[in-house]
Amino acid sequence: MKGNKKRVAELCQKIQDHALHVITVNDDTVLHMATYAKEASLVENLLDELPRHHLDKLTRQNGVGNTILHETATSNHTVPVADKLLKRAPGLLGMRNHNGETALFRAARYGKTDMFNFLAAKVSGYDESGLQFYVQRSDKTTILHMAILSLHFDLAYRIALDYTHLIGQKDADGMTGLQLLSCNPSAFKLEPEEGFINLVWREKVQKQKQLHRSAVELAKFLVRKDTSWELTYSSIDQSKPKIHKYGEKGGQERQEVHLFNKILDKEESLGETPLILATKSGCVEIVEEILKLYPQAVEHIDDEGRNVLHVAIKYRQKKIFELVKGMDVPMKRLTRKIDGDGNSILHTVGKKRKDFISDEKMEGPAFLLQEELLWFENNMKLTAEGYFITANSELRNLAKEWLKTTAEGCSVVAVLIATVAFAAAYTVPGGPNQSTGVPVLVNKPFFVVFTVTDVLSLTFALTSVVTFLSILTSPFRFKDFKHTLPNKLMVGFAFLFLCGNDDGSVWSNNHSDDLQQGKLDKNYSICSLLYPSWHLCTILFPSLYITIKDLQLAPENSLH
Repeated sequence: MKGNKKRVAELCQKIQDHALHVITVNDDTVLHMATYAKEASLVENLLDELPRHHLDKLTRQNGVGNTILHETATSNHTVPVADKLLKRAPGLLGMRNHNGETALFRAARYGKTDMFNFLAAKVSGYDESGLQFYVQRSDKTTILHMAILSLHFDLAYRIALDYTHLIGQKDADGMTGLQLLSCNPSAFKLEPEEGFINLVWREKVQKQKQLHRSAVELAKFLVRKDTSWELTYSSIDQSKPKIHKYGEKGGQERQEVHLFNKILDKEESLGETPLILATKSGCVEIVEEILKLYPQAVEHIDDEGRNVLHVAIKYRQKKIFELVKGMDVPMKRLTRKIDGDGNSILHTVGKKRKDFISDEKMEGPAFLLQEELLWFENNMKLTAEGYFITANSELRNLAKEWLKTTAEGCSVVAVLIATVAFAAAYTVPGGPNQSTGVPVLVNKPFFVVFTVTDVLSLTFALTSVVTFLSILTSPFRFKDFKHTLPNKLMVGFAFLFLCGNDDGSVWSNNHSDDLQQGKLDKNYSICSLLYPSWHLCTILFPSLYITIKDLQLAPENSLH
């Protein structure tokens, strides 16, 4: 492990088992450890010096069942070592560890493309049934599954090309490769364009871009081979009322219900399709590719009777919602569908997605409730206000208490700033002329700055107080949380920030020695006036931009 290769070789010559001597509590031999340490040249030397009567011991396994070839398969630099091992002990190629993994499987697991290609060439003569032993481990996970789970999408793409029979195979959880990829939204997250800050992390950004490109390429290939969305029964009009079990009259309606239940039972055993999984996870690229190749898949129904719109709304996937809405499909057909529980699209808006964890924004309850209301308004085609109000009553109470606490605290700060600004108005810098009573610095540029900032500070502070008081006296109706209350809070914050900045300018002007000596010029005066506004824009503009974008999604409707 310390890199003393010569000493290791000398010690091995003095031991009966040579380089196959066990040296760890996990039954690792010297060759195991040298391979693990990526000492390729040392391993080759030890193999060359190994007596011929010890070659049958090369298949010795450690505590977890790994042979020397298993350890060699975790590096691209040890391909010559793997070649020597297989020439001396060909049986190593078919040996499995305790997880049922061959050396070929290990190479796929660690994304070692060169080693994988070398070992794949050794088993290329087998047919599909013969290959299965090498490419699938005991729990039914294949090399395609493992390459996707390990985020080695370039290698996964090559595996999908060369081993097409693996594309539809499922692991122990009933998941295909495309289904696993659909559950990994982080692979499709592209970093923002390179800027000044990202220059420091250029290598990381480039790796993320390459990961995104390879994930998209793999997804496009797998989608072309996927037809799982066909297993549905969308021919039954789900918008029709359900028939009570005691009111069935037999005939076609009863046969349809029976057939629908059979298909749902079959679909449940097969797990959720990539289209539904990608919609849940927010993998827009996969959903877009599926709908581009198979537009009819938009009417696919999952085992709970939900179509893509149901799922996109429940899991708050706005991009996918807009993607489906922009398709040349009859939206009325999708929006009138009801799921297995009798819930419409609008009922789905009121549901909380407790079974899904996504990247949540750090925001107060009031803004969270505003987001829920915006989603509700996005689909205001029917009336389900009661369902929504019941589902979000607790969030409404939290938002109400949070708004009250925030408004009360900010009101106190605004009153204090107004008091300081009012007092500063009667304490002019430089003092008055004793004979005339006119301020000594009345003709200086910064005296104008002092006067303007003091008046603005007082005005903004009082406006902020009035705004926060209007929040405290609000009835806190659900419709108030959609626009009125969040907008008032943003306005109150803006005025509070402005009055604080202006009050700081008043204080600094009043205590400036340069001002009292009249040495400050007009440029400095202009900068003092413009700085607070610029500072406010840099802080609030991103939040305001996001809020405005969200508001554009909501048509004008009322909620009482």
